[in-house]
Formats: sequence, structure tokens, C-alpha cells
Amino acid sequence: MNPQAFSGYVCLLCFSFLSTAKGDLQLLSFQPGTLYRYRYSLDIQLDHTSTPSPPGTWLRAEALVQLHRLWRDQGGEELLQVQIHDLKAQQEPEGERSQDGTGGPPAEIALSREARAELQQPVFISWSSGKVKAFYGDEGESILISNLKRGVVSLLQLQPHAGTAVEEDASGSCQVTYAVSNRSTTKTKDLLSCTKPKSGFASVNKIFGVEWQPTSKSQYMVKDNLLHSVLAEESHVVSPALRSSIGIKISSRQRLQLLSPPMPGPAEVAGQSLEDVLAGTEGRHQPLGMASLPFRRVCTRCPSLRAYLKAFDSQRLKMDTSKAATTWQFQRFIQMLRSTKKRDVLQLLRRVPEEMLPFVVEAAVAAQSVASLAALSDFLDFGKEPKSLLEKFLYAAAFSPRPSGELLHLVLDKLDGKQLAPEVWETGIVAVGSLVGKLCQQKLCGLQEVERGVETILGGLRGAKEESEVVIYLLALGNAVLPETIPILLDHAEEGPATAMAISALRRFPARHISGKVKRAMRRIFHEKRKSYEKTCRLAAAEILLDNEPSPMDVINILLAANEMETETATFLLLKVRNSLRADHHHPARKIMRDIMKDPRINNYNFFSKAGISSSFSGPLTVTQDLLSTFGLDLLFLEGGFLRKSVSDFSLLSHGRQLHAAQVTIEAQGMESMLGENVLEGEEEPELMAGMSAIFFDVQLRPIVFFQGYTDLMAKVLLSSGEPTSVVKGNLLLMDHHQVIPLQSGLQVAIKLQGGLGLDISADMDVSIWEQELKTSINTRGSLAIDFQAELDAPFLQATLRSQTEVETSIHFDTMLKFSSTPVLMCLQLREEQVPYREIFTVSKSAGNESSTARKGRKGTVPGREFALHRANSKVCSLLMTAEE
Repeated sequence: MNPQAFSGYVCLLCFSFLSTAKGDLQLLSFQPGTLYRYRYSLDIQLDHTSTPSPPGTWLRAEALVQLHRLWRDQGGEELLQVQIHDLKAQQEPEGERSQDGTGGPPAEIALSREARAELQQPVFISWSSGKVKAFYGDEGESILISNLKRGVVSLLQLQPHAGTAVEEDASGSCQVTYAVSNRSTTKTKDLLSCTKPKSGFASVNKIFGVEWQPTSKSQYMVKDNLLHSVLAEESHVVSPALRSSIGIKISSRQRLQLLSPPMPGPAEVAGQSLEDVLAGTEGRHQPLGMASLPFRRVCTRCPSLRAYLKAFDSQRLKMDTSKAATTWQFQRFIQMLRSTKKRDVLQLLRRVPEEMLPFVVEAAVAAQSVASLAALSDFLDFGKEPKSLLEKFLYAAAFSPRPSGELLHLVLDKLDGKQLAPEVWETGIVAVGSLVGKLCQQKLCGLQEVERGVETILGGLRGAKEESEVVIYLLALGNAVLPETIPILLDHAEEGPATAMAISALRRFPARHISGKVKRAMRRIFHEKRKSYEKTCRLAAAEILLDNEPSPMDVINILLAANEMETETATFLLLKVRNSLRADHHHPARKIMRDIMKDPRINNYNFFSKAGISSSFSGPLTVTQDLLSTFGLDLLFLEGGFLRKSVSDFSLLSHGRQLHAAQVTIEAQGMESMLGENVLEGEEEPELMAGMSAIFFDVQLRPIVFFQGYTDLMAKVLLSSGEPTSVVKGNLLLMDHHQVIPLQSGLQVAIKLQGGLGLDISADMDVSIWEQELKTSINTRGSLAIDFQAELDAPFLQATLRSQTEVETSIHFDTMLKFSSTPVLMCLQLREEQVPYREIFTVSKSAGNESSTARKGRKGTVPGREFALHRANSKVCSLLMTAEE
């Protein structure tokens, strides 16, 4: 054989082999003058993941899809016409499914004449060897029908070789991975990577958001360079992050099957360009995006504010914030206000009775519509309104789950240049910090309102003359958590008058921002390299070092320093160190501590035998598959046995995210001198004072002073009404999520999550000089209502799956200290009353003139419980309770 011929033959064989092995579809094409007919089917099912729940809903559609080539250029790009014929839709019949999960025969869905006409209007695609390069249709067409056509065209999007690419189809612009074998091509789409037209919104704090687990896989069969079949399957499991048991599963399957043999079809059209050919077709066809367009369902049964106002006199609400009925009403008000005009909102604000006004203001802030904010701007007069109402407005803004620039603008305008009561001004500044921080988390730091808010805080801090003013601005910076303000916080931590507040603000930053510079400053404070610091400041600096990837030398130096501290301070610090050993494996100091404790020179009786009564411990309260809630308590005593500081912390951990649900700090100083104890040598005699500060849902509130000075204490003891101090009372919107999930079929599912919280937290401190005892109590009553739903929208069916959950709870944390005995006796009690709960699952469908709704639910009560904090505490409590009896 001729060597050249042999070589060519071998090359041809290799090329042929590689083409087959890789599934080379470069010649994939549709022939001219040929009409290709495909049988198209679509199946979608939605189900609750929880049991018991009513059966979900499913939709099935079948149609004939005709395709032919209109034109082809020299480069191989083709213009294809795609047309849907004879679409028939079916839904699940009414009635219960049988035990094997099946029901009766499917129920036909009647399509309107207009829908049929629009469905049969053709669309056009620019297509080249499997790639859809452009999509042309009528932009005036119904969104749902246009999206359905996008879903059919998306099945024609494929790649002739293995690899990863970015493709655009009905799901958006997504990363896809192809695996090719013989005549089969498998495409896996990463739905989490998809970018699409912006729609919806989400809470800033992802712990109050949604968990979404999608998968998508398509299989293409090609024979003789012709697409014979496509099978595309995708699934989505969506649930509230805090409660996956009330999730919803969405399953979708598309199939395209070639009907053989192909039939003679229209001849190709002559034309110089694709645009010329399109111009000659019937109708107007503009280039459209391949990604499905978001569709917003019109709510026909939603509550109307105007109707509410007409029947207002008979609809007075009972405002018990700790009851679920009030929380549900709060959410209904938000929905009404989001679709209401300014004049109606203003009318409501002016007509409601005084006791209902705070409720309506909170709802108007949570609605955050242009109309509701404009109405609040006109209604609220910061020079006349009661302080309590203005604080309600400001705290509602601070707790907003997804604040807008317009909300911050409103707050800044109301604070600007006005003579305000100190409580209103303090609340306003910490609210500005919270709003700035949340807007920056939404990547909106560049807004003019944000820049103005930052300057309001920094400018105020620069000009502050009183320590009380400095404290408020530092708390605002702690709420904002802006990395660029860390140098300012460090200056105030080392040199300023409010060291404790500056360090407290620094503790709000995540570990990635606790740089070497921050750690060096904390070392100087803890080891008092430049000046002396109050013991609580030193301990706070040590905690920053221990909680943020500590070095072995930091831990060793802290342990060595503890050996030279006073008994109570050393006891507290050593317990903090030992807690890191007992903490879960995520604690940054745990591994280092385990290694250090192997050294007998450190892990010995001399180091850890401090006999103080200060304590620090934490432990789990509730553990579910989605959530770990923990309770922590730090108690720091003075050498004379008097409480210096207590910190109670309730934290939530879910899916790798952490949230301080509540952190209440109570501080008391100067008690020892009042009872005749001597102040330690070298220390200034502190002013008699007791106060409280609190963080709720990562928002620092303004501090509250119980009393300041002996005269103030006596006045409040003698004139006290016996009523506790209200810390927080009102309604908050915690969860606010709206997400559109475009399915590859072109249909879409809208996910909505709204969670409201009614909260009533009060605190009390009772000091008895004669009995020499101190009692503190923190009482928390609340209700949580979660509304989670998925809405499926198709041209011929609307379906909604909904789960509603409500819980009412009451938690009490009491502390009793008896100073008359030595050592001081301390009893801690944390108890929860019985917790009633209820869940309702609903499935509703509407097709044509027919609609149906099915419901199932469950309710119950979790028994009350008292948490055993630790054994020694239980013994002291038993002793004190017996003595009181």
C-alpha cells in the first residue's frame, strides 16, 4: 500500500474513532425543506416535605412541536422556526390519593381561546450546531406563555463535546458540564450559579432566610447528526433555614421525542441576512432574552386597607404582643400596606386609637413601601410625638430585615437638626448604625444615604464632649460593623474614656477583621503595657484574643497573667479558657488549648485552683437538625462578693451561621463601698451605679440605667412602683424573603417567606440593703409566626402550597445573691413555661373557573421545663429557697 495512502487511512480512522468517542456533533443540523415533528411532554409536581400534610399538586402537559429551517448562512448558523400545536393540560383529580400514592384519572384543564391562539404563534431561534445564539418572539405576548416557549427552546441548547461552559436558557445564564459517550450527551446544570433578571428580595441575616437545594440533569440522544430525544429532569427542595421540616419539594421533567419519519416542509427563504429573513415573516419578532421573565401573581383575595378602614370601628385589635394572633395580624397589616396608597396609610395613622398606633407604625416601617414611608414622614413629628412612639419607629427601622436607602434617609431627616429627648437621640443614633451596617451587607455602601449616615456617626464621635455621647456613637459603630472604622475603635479602646464600649464594638467583627494590629492593641490592654485598665476591659480584651484564632503564646501569656490577678478575676478568666476545651470543635482556641494542656507546668493544681465564686458556662437549650440554640452565662464578682457584671446570652447556630438572638448585660459597681467594704488599694472608688445593655438579633440597643448614685438609688427604692423596666416590647418582621425559581420548562415557582415576632422583654433589679441581697430577673414573652409558601404559575394553572407555623413561649431568668453570709450565696434559675404550637399545611389550586383547597394540621404543647445549669448552683438554690420558706 502507498505509504501516503496508508497514513491518510490511519488518520481518517483516528478522526472517526475520536469523533465517535467524544460524540462529535459538529455536523448536527436540520435539513432544508424538512418539517421535524417532536412530541413534547411536561410533568411538574409540588409536595410538602412534612407529614401529615395534604397531597401536593401536579401538572401534566403534552403538545406537538414542529420545527423547520428557514435560512442558513455560509458559517453554518441556522434560523429555525419553532411552533407549538395541540397543547393539552391535565391536573390531579380531586379527592384523596390511595395508599400507593395514586388517585383517579387525570382531570383535563380547559384552555381559553386566547391562550390557544398565543401558544400557536411561532418563535424563531438562531441556532448553530446545538447552540441557541438568539431568541426572537413577540414581546407583547403573555409572560407565562412566552416563558413556556422559552422552556421548549431550552431543550435545543446542547454542546457537541465534553467540558464546562456557560449557557443561557430559561433558567438564566448558568454553568453547565457536559459528559459525552457514543450517541448520548449528559448535561448537568449548576442552578446555584445561574444569573437572571433581578427579582425578589431576601433578609440580610441568612439565618432567617431560605435553604435551596436544586439539581438539574438533561440527556440528549443524537443519531445520524439529528437530535432524536431529550429528557430533562430537575428538582428543588426549598425550606426556611430554621425549619427544614416544613419545606417544599418541586420536581419537573421535560421530554422531547422525534416523531418519524420527518415530513416535507416549507422551503428555505432567500435572504442576505437573518434580519432580512425575520422581517419577511408574519408578525413582529423582536430579539428577546432566553431567561424566563419574572411573573408577579395578582392577589385577588389579599386584605385591602381601604376595606379595613371602612369596617374600622368594629375591628379594634387586642394588642398582646406575646400572642400569636397579634403576630399574624401584624403580618396581614404589612401585606395590606405594601399595596396601599400614601393617603390611605396616612388616614390609618390618623384614625387609629392611641394604644394601636405603635403597632401600625411598626407595620408601616416593616412594609417599607414608598407609600408607607412617605406617610410616616408626613405623620411623625419628632418635636411633638411621645418619646415612646418615636423610639418604636426608630427600633422598628433598626430591626428591619432588609432596609432600604429610603428608610435610612427618613431616619436621618427626622434626627437632623432637632432638639430631641436624650432617649430618642440615643435610639436614633444606634438605629442609624444598624441601618448602615445592613445596607452595606446588601452591597449598598455606595448609597448617598449610607455615606451621610456614616458621617453622622463619625462626625458626632469627633465632636462628642460627654462620655455618655461617646458611648452611644461607639455602640452605633458596633452596629454598623464597618472594617474601615476599626482604627477609630482601637484609638478609643486604648486611649478614650469609653474603653469598654470600644472593645465591645470590636467584638462584633468577624474573625477575618481581627488583624494583627487589633490583637497587638488587645495585648497592650490586657497586659496593661501603657496604662491601667478596669478589670472588665482587660477581660474583654482577653476574650477577643481567645476567640479569634489565638496563638499558643497568647494563650500561655493569658494563663500566666491570670496567676497574678485577684481571685475573682482569675477565676473568671480561667473558666473562660477551660470552656474552650469543652466547647464544640468549632471554637478557635480548642486545639491550641488541648496542646497546651499537655504541658504539666501549666495544667496543674497551682494554675486552676482559684477558689472564687465568679463563673462562666454555656450549654445547649434546643437541638434540631437545623438549629442549635445555646445559653451562656458569665458572672464576674468583686473580691468582696458583690456582683460586678453578668452577661446572659442566647445564641442561634444554623447551617454554619450564628446569631446573637439576645444578649443582656447587667452591671453594678460601687456596691462594696455602700455596704462598708474597703476598696482595693490603688483603685479609685467607683460611683454607685447599676444598668443594663442588650443586643437583640445582632442589634445593640441603647443602654438603660437603673440608678446612678446613692441619692438616685434611695429615690427609686422609695418611689418604686414595683414594675419591671421594659427593655423591648413590640412586633418585628424577622423573615422577609421573595424568590422566583425559573424552571427549565419556562414555568416558575415563587417562594415567599414571612416571619413575624411579637416580643415583650422586661428586666428588674431589686437591691435590699437591709436584707443584704440582690435579685435580678429578665422575663421574655414572645410569639413567632412563620408563613412559608410556594406559588406555581402556568398559563393554564395556578397552585399554592403553604405552611403556617406559630409558637408562643415565655422564658424567665432569675438571679438571687445573698451577701449576709460568707461566702456569698448565689442562685440562678432559667425556666421556660409550656410552649403551645400549631402548624397548618394548605394546598390550593385554580384552573379555569375551578378552584379547590385542602388543609391538614397539627397542634400540641411542649411541657415547661427548668434548665439545670450546674450541680453547685442547684445546691445553693435549694438552700436559699428553703431559707425563704
